[in-house]
Amino acid sequence: MSWIVLVVSGVLEAVWATALGRSEGFTRLGPSIVFGVALVASMGGLAWAMREIPTGTAYAVWVG
Repeated sequence: MSWIVLVVSGVLEAVWATALGRSEGFTRLGPSIVFGVALVASMGGLAWAMREIPTGTAYAVWVG
């Protein structure tokens, strides 16, 4: 289960990075909300997965 959460968190990392650029300095509401939600979910998933997966391995998978 940790691996699935980690992979989903990695996908969400790409989502929040893309939304950050599209938010145009947080002046556009939609991408700004997507950024915030995806960021919290991605970091939370990474932290949860790292309870069972070694830090170096988890980070390498999370960043792609």
